[in-house]
Amino acid sequence: MVEGKLDEQAESASRSRDLLGQACFWLHFAVMLYILAGWSIPYRPALAVYLAFLPAVAVQWWFNKNSCVLNNLESKLRTGSWRHESNAEEGAWLKTLIRDWLGIELTALQVELLTYAVLAVLWAAGLWHFLG
Repeated sequence: MVEGKLDEQAESASRSRDLLGQACFWLHFAVMLYILAGWSIPYRPALAVYLAFLPAVAVQWWFNKNSCVLNNLESKLRTGSWRHESNAEEGAWLKTLIRDWLGIELTALQVELLTYAVLAVLWAAGLWHFLG
């Protein structure tokens, strides 16, 4: 039942996005999958890239005031501005994904804590795999 609801919500969100929105969403999704699964990469050089990538994501998120550069690029392409209030996912992509797919409404602080905690745990898992 939950899987069907998730599929229905994903399809609904998919229909409401234009081509640029679709491309940005799926690029974000691919990056998220890489972040979640990259620690298990068996090829050491690729794992080293992963171990450098995760801190880079955290640093860009922090310097960019809890907004992802991918959302900013979408805003720039759409409006000519790096930040734009019309982009509801700017600084809230993960929050929007969790709300739309799981029905859980998180605060900005909860998303920030979740993001950094998950990045730290996954980085540690990647380091453990790299050294093991």
